[in-house]
Amino acid sequence: MTGRAAESAPPPDPPRVSRRRLLAGTGALLAGSAAAGCAATGPLPTASPRAPGDDLNARLDAAVTGTMRQLGIPGAIVGLSVPGIVEYSRAFGVADDVTGRPMTLAEHMRIGSVTKTFTGTAVLRLVEDRLLALTDPIARFVGGLPSGDQITLRMLGDMRSGLYSYEQDPAFVAAMLAELPQGPGAGAVTPAQLVDVSAARPLSFPPGSRFEYVDVNAVLLGMVVERVTGRPLGDHLREHVFAPLRLSESVYPVSGALPEPYAHGYTRGADGAVTDASLWNPAWAGAAGAIVSTFADMKTWALALGKGTLLDPQTQAVRLERAPESGPAAAYRFAIFESGGWWGHNGSIPGYTSVVMSIPQRSATLVVLANTDVPPVHAAGALAAAVTRLATPDHVYAQLDGARRATPSPTAGR
Repeated sequence: MTGRAAESAPPPDPPRVSRRRLLAGTGALLAGSAAAGCAATGPLPTASPRAPGDDLNARLDAAVTGTMRQLGIPGAIVGLSVPGIVEYSRAFGVADDVTGRPMTLAEHMRIGSVTKTFTGTAVLRLVEDRLLALTDPIARFVGGLPSGDQITLRMLGDMRSGLYSYEQDPAFVAAMLAELPQGPGAGAVTPAQLVDVSAARPLSFPPGSRFEYVDVNAVLLGMVVERVTGRPLGDHLREHVFAPLRLSESVYPVSGALPEPYAHGYTRGADGAVTDASLWNPAWAGAAGAIVSTFADMKTWALALGKGTLLDPQTQAVRLERAPESGPAAAYRFAIFESGGWWGHNGSIPGYTSVVMSIPQRSATLVVLANTDVPPVHAAGALAAAVTRLATPDHVYAQLDGARRATPSPTAGR
């Protein structure tokens, strides 16, 4: 496949939004002590060594097209902004593999588990409003969970609840995969139904004792937002997260329909064949992975998330508190993780993969959206690694094991 590139000027960084301008009152500190903010990442290098006349953008183009060709990625949007080093935004390949329509920077795409960062931010803002605390047990809001009186909201956001993953239930996965191809309205499962699948199984480990990435944690946090505010999660996100940052192209959908223009997404179906999953209903991802967005909105969000634009500084510090373990448990914080000095999240949902990160102290952003999730490689993650190896060799993005898929795959539970 031949990659097609189209340049676009990056959008300006969003203004910092004061909680005191948006909401009455001063907000409250979270339970527990506030740690320092983002870990120091050290000075960014001046880009990798170049020969006379060498052009970094051209080398990035070659790295992206080579990776896409090697992995069979139909289309991708790749953006890397590091002040003083590189300003790069390109659309490659096709948005529609059938018609050959080129990918553009304006495409709407599903962002999968990057949704968790929005859900987590919504919860933290409610903590600032003193409507809940991270030490609250989930049983205060949702009943019927094993050890629900011991699982705190902090454990849910940190992926330390011990709850069973509904995506590993073979019967549930089979039922969803049978329904989803039937149209945008099919597979309209509710958050409560997702939680019921997990609640029917015993805990994988005692609450808080270790890290395990499961989407039911974020689904429960979304339910908490709805219980506390009395509003659907999508409405709350639109008013309290999307609107303050002017994320006008971001949507929390209620069906599988996508706004125009959109990139078709390709996945491997239950029969093993690659299929178009563009209009598959993301309801079974919910607060863990349902959001649809664009490159421009995700670039704005990457920096706002890393800098804590919508949160008080103390809240952002608590969000980024480090777990005592090493490995993925230490990298993952409250609905956000760190990789190579980059802060943010990745995502994978049938048809799409994403990486949305920033180095906040440097106002650097990394956004990659790809229209395939065909295994075994996370397409957006591979592209993110390829471009950061060239442009920021001291800060190379690496995929966080366990933080990939937002929804069941054909092989889940096997």
